[in-house]
Amino acid sequence: MSAAATPTRRLTVAQALVRFLSVQYTERDGVRHRLISGTWGIFGHGNVAGLGQALLEAGEEAMPFHQGRNEQSMVHAAVGHARQLNRLSTQAVTTSIGPGATNLVTGAALATINRLPVLLLPGDYFATRSADPLLQQLEHPVEADLSVNDTLRPVSRYFDRVTRPEALIPSALNAVRVLTDPVETGAVTLALPQDVQVEAYDWPEEFFAERVWHVRRPAPDPYELAEAVSAIRAAERPLIVAGGGIHHSEAEEALKALVDATGIPVASTQAGKGSLRYDHPADLGGIGHTGTAVSDDLARTADLVIGVGTRYTDFTTASNTLFQHPGVRFLNLNIAAFDAHKLAARPLVCDARAGLTALTEALTETGYRVGQAYEAEYRAGRKLWDAVVEAAFRGEDSAVPTQTQVLGALDSVVGDDDVIINAAGSLPGDLHKLWRARSPRQYHLEYGYSCMGYEIPAGIGVQQAAPDTPVWSLVGDGTYLMMPTEIVTAVQEGLPVNLVLIQNHGYASIGGLSESVGGERFGTPYRYRAADGTFTGDPLPVDLAANAASLGMHVLRAKTVGELRTALATARASDRPTCVYVETDPTPTAPPAEAWWDVPVAETATRESAVQAREEYERQAADRRRHL
Repeated sequence: MSAAATPTRRLTVAQALVRFLSVQYTERDGVRHRLISGTWGIFGHGNVAGLGQALLEAGEEAMPFHQGRNEQSMVHAAVGHARQLNRLSTQAVTTSIGPGATNLVTGAALATINRLPVLLLPGDYFATRSADPLLQQLEHPVEADLSVNDTLRPVSRYFDRVTRPEALIPSALNAVRVLTDPVETGAVTLALPQDVQVEAYDWPEEFFAERVWHVRRPAPDPYELAEAVSAIRAAERPLIVAGGGIHHSEAEEALKALVDATGIPVASTQAGKGSLRYDHPADLGGIGHTGTAVSDDLARTADLVIGVGTRYTDFTTASNTLFQHPGVRFLNLNIAAFDAHKLAARPLVCDARAGLTALTEALTETGYRVGQAYEAEYRAGRKLWDAVVEAAFRGEDSAVPTQTQVLGALDSVVGDDDVIINAAGSLPGDLHKLWRARSPRQYHLEYGYSCMGYEIPAGIGVQQAAPDTPVWSLVGDGTYLMMPTEIVTAVQEGLPVNLVLIQNHGYASIGGLSESVGGERFGTPYRYRAADGTFTGDPLPVDLAANAASLGMHVLRAKTVGELRTALATARASDRPTCVYVETDPTPTAPPAEAWWDVPVAETATRESAVQAREEYERQAADRRRHL
């Protein structure tokens, strides 16, 4: 058929984009997923007549629409959705120009840092400049083609401004390529000038053909595999550091097979927790600054650290002070060469499941297994830590609960498949040390960006991805006040997300950090000003439970451990969005940090607290290593 006779369809750019996105699929291991399962939107003059009209015309079957209340929240919801579905499906987010577009930046950074796909579709200035400047347009005196959407460039894995209708075809294909690439994925931005959105074009029908994007599982290179096997066989005290890549690859069973065959213990990053079930004898819990005593003790004496799907953040490495064995070496199994080479490691660049399976087969053939004394050592260590967890969780029914006792009450109520969501404050540290993950997707901590306000919208995204799964968004008062708006969305959509709202009157986590680095908790309590001008007066008379109720949530108040346990069980059985509100006893009951975290302290100061903090800082910093 000649080019002139190629069938076409006349649609606007926005209509064509929605139609294209509605027929994109991913496939891995023979299982197919819809890539863009829905679109979040808040409409303004920059997208209402373009993408807004296109979504209306497409209908809910072709492209489900979700109404958000905050643009950043909409990105968080899409990211939570993508993570729950192992990056095989995500959602799109459309905004107007101006503040709607710039509100996307935080969510985009979170998505890209955590290697999670999300498609962003902000409106933009007129490509024709027929109205210039228009409402909310940023004018730059020497860069006329710059707009506020350019703030999304550094936090996007792919960015394009579609200034002509025909430019949409390569741009949309590239966008989907990046979204479905397990190495490249992250936030993808297609900035859409509002006049171009509504411009009609004769699109080739092939553009709307159903496309299935295979998500590859690259096998390990034979040379790299042989080198990896040699390194493990030579190790006497190997330790696996399980990262989020294990979950993204659905490699949990492959990890268990390797551990069962070799006896190598596993410590987990925030993203990797749950890679082994908590009661597996080789699971040591979290590692690093917020890790368990047994994990960090073994990390200090490990002669081979096997990172699987991890980025090695400063929390994991305790700011390069954790791995102290004089001859320690690293073996990194990662689908991204960028991460596989960190810490001067021996790289094994491949899919996590494929690589773990290959390692198991090769090591089984050689009969490799760690020594009995090493196994006995780490099993004894985890038994001691189990007692620490039990003590932190335990509380009298009549007592006002501490934060760790809140987690203990929740632990007693949840089932194996419940999902626990958190991102910021003091809770991530307590959860990393103490939570007993029962299934691969139960522990949902966003700690790549540690973004306050993530938990509630992410809970909505997870609930959309797993409708029959109990979902718990855990928030402190500081995080709640950042972004409670999507409660309204949960109510509107009838999504039974459970919110555990902990009132501790301020930024408890940063308050504790401030105290440790000589900042004396300055600017962290939520209290009235005292006579000296500091925020050290009485607690503010806010009622966050009443606020949640005003947004449509069913609210249960609990004052004691016993009441809390009852309220949590009631919430879990509820079929509507429910908030469990509890004011906690501020008495510290979490175990202390088992490893350092480098937060620089003032080198000169007049206040004694800062002077002492600097002395401690210099003592700890002396243990930093460069692994070369």
